[in-house]
Amino acid sequence: MQTEIIQEGNWLTVAFEQPHKVLSWAVLNGGMRQSRQFAWYRVEDQEIGRDVNPGLFLQEKLKQKGLEEAVGLLTSAELETFIDIEKDFCQNLARCIATVGMTNALRVGDLPGSADHIGTINLIVQLSTALSDEAMVEAISIAAEARTAAILDSQYPSSHSGLPATGTGTDCIGIAAPITDLESQRKYAGKHTDVGYLIGAVVYEVIHQGVERWKKSNGA
Repeated sequence: MQTEIIQEGNWLTVAFEQPHKVLSWAVLNGGMRQSRQFAWYRVEDQEIGRDVNPGLFLQEKLKQKGLEEAVGLLTSAELETFIDIEKDFCQNLARCIATVGMTNALRVGDLPGSADHIGTINLIVQLSTALSDEAMVEAISIAAEARTAAILDSQYPSSHSGLPATGTGTDCIGIAAPITDLESQRKYAGKHTDVGYLIGAVVYEVIHQGVERWKKSNGA
């Protein structure tokens, strides 16, 4: 898959050759849309506080960079350590690109509260397979399940409860699939499908590597 990845300073940008159907809950330009770019901005602790609107903050940063149409992500994780893995199966491809920070690690069901840092997990999955809207939702659930499995297997503790974390408080996941006619779109992307298998396998490997690297570099 033809994809351009550039990491420079506080930015990590991923640009596809053609616009894709994208589903995410990104800070900016989330939801279901068409886009050919994702952009991570690494925020410094002094840049954003509890009185700063993260969406407006990122909107201004993207505008300054000429990336107004990009799906925008925020993190305090080091962008130089991004992980990029591609897998193939049954003539399908899945590529996962992620940054992993665990300072904001939580277990689902932990009591809510604000985070002092936003070291988080931001991952996108680019597919060679076209998906229906329903399959996009199923695909993002598979990616979330794979992320959680990788973190649980790492036995990384929640910063609040001390129990095994299942993610961070500010994770974001994006799925990108080619735009085609309805007849060419897969209707399902669950674990019994080849595309579901690929999503799960590539996300698990990327997040496993990212968490282990974080643990090693932070003495955890």
